[in-house]
Amino acid sequence: MSQAIDDLKQEHDAILFALDILDRMVARVDAGPPVDPQQVGSLLAFLHEFADTCHHGKEEGLLMPALLDAGIDRDAAPLRRMLDEHAQGRELVQLMRAAALPMLRGAEFAAAARAYAALLRGHIAHEHEVLFPLAEARLSTAQLDNLFDAFAIHESEVIGPGRHEALHEMLGELGEKYADTAATAAARHRPAADTHSRPRDQPSVW
Repeated sequence: MSQAIDDLKQEHDAILFALDILDRMVARVDAGPPVDPQQVGSLLAFLHEFADTCHHGKEEGLLMPALLDAGIDRDAAPLRRMLDEHAQGRELVQLMRAAALPMLRGAEFAAAARAYAALLRGHIAHEHEVLFPLAEARLSTAQLDNLFDAFAIHESEVIGPGRHEALHEMLGELGEKYADTAATAAARHRPAADTHSRPRDQPSVW
């Protein structure tokens, strides 16, 4: 697997961990114990800044143009589905935010959160099964290496140096607060590391 695709899959691990925390928040809302709005706000900030701005930004702004240059049609099903689901996800994050802040409206938040979690899990599975294999089949080794380097520039310019690690630290703290979620998702979530600072032949230590 190329480092570019591995980078995107590692980010999916973190997003899936965030979705498990979101599930636990919804379970608490359903059961009645109070959920700290600040914690909800932190998780929504992660989903907006990391999942959408950083990760989806890489897919839409860098991976997709590379695939278009390789001859994939803009309206091809994998690309169209990616764009459509990214847009749906943004709408659902806005609904969650409107239902959570400044005062949590439990039923509205839970409905949007369940829809978002289902959407993103299906979206990630489809990318692993269809979009990413397509990218590795159609892009050369040099193109994938250039894409990986472009990802590092994107992170630095879009979310800023060190912000990637700070967002993962915030997510880890939320995982500790929602311990049941952290336990069930531990196999998927790995500590944050800067994958762009290691040599190309050095394996990830995420």
